[in-house]
Amino acid sequence: MTNHIVLFEPQIPANTGNIARTCAATNSPLHLIEPLGFSTDDKHLKRAGLDYWNDVNITYHEDLAAFLDYLGDQPLHLITKFANATYSEVDYTDDGNHFFMFGKETTGLPEEFMRENEDKCLRIPMNDEHVRSLNLSNTVALVVYEALRQQNFPKLELTHHYEHDKLD
Repeated sequence: MTNHIVLFEPQIPANTGNIARTCAATNSPLHLIEPLGFSTDDKHLKRAGLDYWNDVNITYHEDLAAFLDYLGDQPLHLITKFANATYSEVDYTDDGNHFFMFGKETTGLPEEFMRENEDKCLRIPMNDEHVRSLNLSNTVALVVYEALRQQNFPKLELTHHYEHDKLD
């Protein structure tokens, strides 16, 4: 089982760089649906994720239709504030892959696409009166770590021991 992170037309390079770092830390493939609002050679993207960019399995998709062709019938979860179910209500413990799609920072996912896939929409509970949305990279981390927690953090280091503890 693998948790895939899908970014629909990301616009802010620092967010994508931070998300790439999360993908490297969690062994999560990253899918970028074009057009992107920046070049992946952009210095801001490199500043946020340079040390990790080459350690991430990145797939570029020409557009949403191309990504959906790639996806086939694998599970897709749309993370949006316009949902009735929360991300933590879903059981991610099956043996299949999970694809978590996040919208662009300014407008989110296309409304028509979300309406057509309302049963796949999930939200993070928050106070909508004071905050329009959470930061994209924070949202990705919350969701992928919930899936990993339910899956008992497969292939991740759960403890870390130092050979020479500095407290001795």
